[in-house]
Amino acid sequence: MSAIPLADSHALRSSARATLAVRAALAALALGATAAFLLLSRTPETRTIAGLPHDASTLLVLDLSASISSDTYSRIGGTLAALARSRSRVGLVVFSDAAYEALPPGSPASSLRPLVRYFTLPAATQSGFAPTFPPNPWATTFSAGTRISAGLELAHTIAVAQKHPPAVVLVSDLDDDPNDVTPLASVMGAYNRDGIPVRIVGLNPSTDDVALFERLLGANVPVAEAPTLGQANARNVTPFPVSLVVLALVVACALALREAWSPRLEWGPR
Repeated sequence: MSAIPLADSHALRSSARATLAVRAALAALALGATAAFLLLSRTPETRTIAGLPHDASTLLVLDLSASISSDTYSRIGGTLAALARSRSRVGLVVFSDAAYEALPPGSPASSLRPLVRYFTLPAATQSGFAPTFPPNPWATTFSAGTRISAGLELAHTIAVAQKHPPAVVLVSDLDDDPNDVTPLASVMGAYNRDGIPVRIVGLNPSTDDVALFERLLGANVPVAEAPTLGQANARNVTPFPVSLVVLALVVACALALREAWSPRLEWGPR
């Protein structure tokens, strides 16, 4: 016999229904928290120096137009240095008002290392003279106006030709030519159509330029700040997984409360 018959069992029905409802709610809470825990644990949140993808090959689109000043050189060097130390495969497109492929996709990330020196301020060698960045190959013959659409259009052509399209990372101050807004919107539409992910690493961009690109890409693709060389040389930091711990505690508390509300004695009508 699994239950004790009671003559006044009908008087306990309301309490039984309330207990059943509470147990069901706690069980649903435990299941929901467990599902959220599993989803978050598959894609843990990490804080990296630059907003660069870790699960795909990368095609870097680097802005070297005349609007890129020496104030942002250290951030270009930091981004290149951060990527150069990775084990990923990369490609490089350089653009100003035109664009060209500097490195084919699939190149080892270490191929970017020789470029870092052009964006690294050397140590002062003479007192009274401030050090300057070494002359780079693009300053005199390539750097001109800014057409971000040119760089992204070439990167899109390269990406769709690959068997597994790489993620495209635009590194720019986002100070685009006003006449380039319509072509840029068209190129971004092609990225959305073909499912090619785009990330943006800003070189001290203005708030208006950031707002423009967030409208083009959507709020789920924020503009990350490019690291300086000093930040790139620091170790990446993985924060304590607070969200996972909170969800684990919610699951444990829900299960504990469910057990507390479980009846010690089962009964049924006579």
